[in-house]
Amino acid sequence: MPEINVATGERATRWTSAPTRRIRVDGETIAYRDLGVDGGMPTVLLTHLGATLDEWDPRIVDALAAGRRVIAVDLPGVGGSTGRVPRTSKGMADAARAFISALGLTRIDLVGFSLGGFVAQQVALEAPSLVRRLVLTGTGPAGGRGINRPTGAAYVYIDMLRAVLARTDAKEFLFFPRTPEGKAAARNYLARIRERVMDRDTPMTLGAFRAQLAAIKGWGRQQSHDLSRITAPTLIANGDYDRMVPISLSEDMRQRIPNSTLVIYPDAGHGGVFHRYQEFIPTLLAHLDT
Repeated sequence: MPEINVATGERATRWTSAPTRRIRVDGETIAYRDLGVDGGMPTVLLTHLGATLDEWDPRIVDALAAGRRVIAVDLPGVGGSTGRVPRTSKGMADAARAFISALGLTRIDLVGFSLGGFVAQQVALEAPSLVRRLVLTGTGPAGGRGINRPTGAAYVYIDMLRAVLARTDAKEFLFFPRTPEGKAAARNYLARIRERVMDRDTPMTLGAFRAQLAAIKGWGRQQSHDLSRITAPTLIANGDYDRMVPISLSEDMRQRIPNSTLVIYPDAGHGGVFHRYQEFIPTLLAHLDT
């Protein structure tokens, strides 16, 4: 159940004040945040390469939590969770399903961003009765052309170095175009994710980051999935200037997933849903509420 404030008897409905909780799953301690209102379909959030709970945009989470239960999780080996990061997306999907089962949930809406989108696809394929509606942002299909390209990894490392030299967060370079508007959107996003000052998550380790990179490369090299088996109505969203996952893969998924909708945000990058969050939020809510 969502956390209850003992003093007021109210559940946390804001990302900045939702406590980090822990649950034992398959012998490991899994960190997660659980907020919002009871009733309706729970929404589970799966995040990107190198991310902990603190990378979720508070505006998006709060909009979801205003009308539903929202659960964001650190999968094994990430942030405050113990264990090792699985080196395959399937391993991550197995861990996500075990976590969802440990919470007693049998039907959810599932939102995956970037690497989290790989995991979300795997879950939707392996457990179609579990996922009612699916949201895939900044992501691509297994075997997608370009996902495992050497330049993709190079972008990550080069932009991380640029961020160190600029004394800023690498997401400023990785997620947003280096236009005046893109730079402003990056600053605003970074300011939003720093609004939470209580109970910050444990930073990602280098070993965990490398294991996730291995999973991403494996996803790009493996045999393509039959996405026509995804039964959940699916929203696909990305920016038109995504250097990390080619946006041609967004159109590929739209063509292959039945009952799917594609939204591309202009002049936005890999973090297009954070850049254009004011446009993305009503689209997201409409998809989940229909």
